[in-house]
Amino acid sequence: MFDTIAEYGHEKIVYCYEPDVNLRAIIGVHSTALGPAVGGCRMRKYATDEEALFDVMRLSRGMSLKNAAANLGVGGGKSVIIADPFTEKTPELLIAFAEAIESLGGIYWTAEDVGMSVDDLNLICRHTKYAMGGTENPYGLGDPSLPTAYGAFLGIKAGAEIKMGITDLSGVKVALQGVGNVGTQLCGLLTKAGADVTVTDVNTARVENAVKEYGVKAVAPDDIYDVDCDIFTPAAFGGSINENTIPRLTAKLVVGPANNQLLKDSDAVLLAKRDIYFIPDFIVSCGGVTMGTAEMFHLTYDEAFKKIEIVTSNVHEVDQIARTRGITTNEAALEMSWGRIRAAKAAKKAAK
Repeated sequence: MFDTIAEYGHEKIVYCYEPDVNLRAIIGVHSTALGPAVGGCRMRKYATDEEALFDVMRLSRGMSLKNAAANLGVGGGKSVIIADPFTEKTPELLIAFAEAIESLGGIYWTAEDVGMSVDDLNLICRHTKYAMGGTENPYGLGDPSLPTAYGAFLGIKAGAEIKMGITDLSGVKVALQGVGNVGTQLCGLLTKAGADVTVTDVNTARVENAVKEYGVKAVAPDDIYDVDCDIFTPAAFGGSINENTIPRLTAKLVVGPANNQLLKDSDAVLLAKRDIYFIPDFIVSCGGVTMGTAEMFHLTYDEAFKKIEIVTSNVHEVDQIARTRGITTNEAALEMSWGRIRAAKAAKKAAK
């Protein structure tokens, strides 16, 4: 385990266990170089504890990169609660989780993620100062789904301009993988912009809702990789872009809000070999955490929403680094974010 922690570069991994309320959770504090570690809590029934640890470590490292890219003044962290959000979520479990966060004294701030709701965050916020995303906090800005989708939408537009030479998405074919809270909002933004969208999700009710609401086409989950499209947009769980799925893609561009889309960093090379332009998720999926951290700095909704526009300039900066250095966009994005984190660490060291 310690070798894995060293590989990912975490500062702290915290296991939370309270058998009386069936709480089993893991908190990953990846980096506090730029400020307290910030990242949402995901509730999921993982097959094994090792799978949960792997997820929280990948996600928390991704938050460090995302928060650094978005210039939010915070570090990166993430947490997972190992439970079925539909059958095992209880107020007592959430309160115990909140108390575990409170005990860390502010090195980690949590927020909403998959399997959690605004109501859940309202409850958590009553039991810890170090949570965001609820509606009862006077500085809370509510559901982050639309802001997250908006960041991805800006990334799609910037990527289409770079790869396809277009600024108008009318008639552009998009394969959208996942129509949960964020995916559904993104579906709305894309169809409003005139895109021709095909969706999928393992939840058939969500698919039916998207078809009814936006008039989009739908395919079975595994068939989404074979859809004739210009843009492939992952908006579900991570690892969907890999050596098995990349050969099936017809897209010119892969960009979307799902965390950790590449199963391995080397998958970026496979995409490049197929001339598929890739924009890393941590560059475009900053909308939700931007709104969340705005609570820490007491920004208004409009002030926070405006900050999401950094996505456009970041996409172009990453493209410039990649072209100048002759490296993949994934390597370029990592270089940009790690550079900001290293600079913060150096500044802290010099100030001592």
